[in-house]
Parts: sequence; structure tokens; C-alpha cells
Amino acid sequence: MSVDNTYIWGTGRRKSSVARVRIKPGTGAFRINSRDLKDYFPRPDHQFECAVPLIDTATSGKFDVFVNVSGGGQSGQAGAVRLGLARALVTFDETNLSDLKAAGHTTRDARMKERKKYGLRGARRAFQFSKR
Repeated sequence: MSVDNTYIWGTGRRKSSVARVRIKPGTGAFRINSRDLKDYFPRPDHQFECAVPLIDTATSGKFDVFVNVSGGGQSGQAGAVRLGLARALVTFDETNLSDLKAAGHTTRDARMKERKKYGLRGARRAFQFSKR
């Protein structure tokens, strides 16, 4: 989360997804991996999750948002974009922190996929036991 000459950066992570979010004052453009928000996330709930930090801070349409996101699936990527955008908004203006914190946007969701253990079929699933 550093401040560049023209952009304010924020990094968000969720499951195995990582989103690098850049914002700057502008007209409200929202680009994810060089595509429009509605093209990248066709589901309305994912579109809303990405934009909800802007809505909660009443800055919707005042920032141009550019996101590079990789890894994971659509839900994880949408959550990573939400956290990265919230962190960038806090870097831009510290007064946004109280609104974003009250809505739960600044908390990193630490739930990850559990690793597979040696001798098991999955993380916890064992092979079927055969008595004979």
C-alpha cells in the first residue's frame, strides 16, 4: 500500500487470489485486468462486492479504479478486489477507515484451502479401510 505519483495502491487477498488495486480521482471507470467490471464479473453479486467500498464511503463515481487480479476463482477474486479497494481508499483518506471498518471491509478473511496431508486422500479424507 504505497502512494505513487498519480495512483494510490492497495493490495487485497482472499483464498488464493491476489488483487493489486490502483485508484486515482476521475470519472468512475472500473477496469479489471484491462476489462470492464461487468465483463469480468458477469454475476451482479460479484460486481456489487467489488464496488461496495466505494458505495459505503460515498465516493462512487469519483475514482477511476484499475485492478490486476490473479489466482483462485471468481468469489475469491471479488473478495480480494474489495479488500484492495478498501485499503487504497484508506490510504487516500484516513477518515474513510471508520466507515469501511464498521462495514467489515478492512478485515482480511484468513480462510484458506487446507493442504493435503501425507498418507491421506485429501486434507482430512482417508482411504477406505478394508478389514479383509
